[in-house]
Amino acid sequence: MRADRLLSILLLLQNNTRMTSRELARKLEVSERTIFRDMEALSAAGIPVFAERGSTGGWALSEGYRTNLTGMKKEEVLSLLLVAPTTLLADMDLQKSFDTAFQKLLAASPTTMKRDADYARQRIHVDGAGWHQTNETVDWLPAIQEAVWEDRKLRVQYRRNDEIVERLVHPLGLVAKRSTWYLVAEVDAGFRTYRVSRFVSVHRLEENFKRPVDFDLARYWEQSVLTFKSNLPSYPAKLVIKEASLDRISSERYAKLLHSHPTETAGWHEADIEFQTLESACEIILSFGPQVKVLAPLELRTLVLAEASATVRLYEDN
Repeated sequence: MRADRLLSILLLLQNNTRMTSRELARKLEVSERTIFRDMEALSAAGIPVFAERGSTGGWALSEGYRTNLTGMKKEEVLSLLLVAPTTLLADMDLQKSFDTAFQKLLAASPTTMKRDADYARQRIHVDGAGWHQTNETVDWLPAIQEAVWEDRKLRVQYRRNDEIVERLVHPLGLVAKRSTWYLVAEVDAGFRTYRVSRFVSVHRLEENFKRPVDFDLARYWEQSVLTFKSNLPSYPAKLVIKEASLDRISSERYAKLLHSHPTETAGWHEADIEFQTLESACEIILSFGPQVKVLAPLELRTLVLAEASATVRLYEDN
């Protein structure tokens, strides 16, 4: 493990120019004393590492020293940098491995390629988790991407409910949520997110715009998703459900299992479920057939019973 840590220190210093012992210790999850010992080991191995004192000091490598990995083209490096589904990696406990690989990739890249990589990551973000698969038409995507890349203003028309709305926007970045593309743009009222498939027309202007200095595409998207989820409608219900169906209801996209506990009847659980609407709750519950019974609220029990009775009458008529 120490050899991996020494390589990580070398790559971190190469990519960040200068880092303090505290920063390195926090990044590598070791003590500062361990960092000092590692620096001695690197120096003994002939690596030109040195310490600078003062408020802006820290550990650094001699100018001109760098590790070198060859054989990758600029486009190949950029394609790897863009595809970083961090949620999926975290689920598989591979986030640290990705971070290490990312540092190695940057360390192997020329300075110009590092700038290109940062440029790209601020303009395209790939979110590998969530939304269901769609087959949307995104005819305007190439034109939007050009404007994003060149920091050009766009005059767009898009469908909003039953009307066509026109806007002048500053296209900051594109986000791919599985097969769905979104444009994140700045307008007079702040930042907005537009679904690319809803654009009716896109006109790229010759005028450039100045990007907000502190804007980070990935951070904005993460916060936007959290805000969206928090604003979704909520319809709580209490059910009795067969134990074998608990996993299935937990995987429902429009139902959230809050908590459950066994009942006095073997094989059954009482569960608190958060649906989005009365209607969607009824549809989901009916799909479980005799595996689920509604305890509350009364209006949901009444609606489920009415729909079930209508289904029975439909079959009795034939």
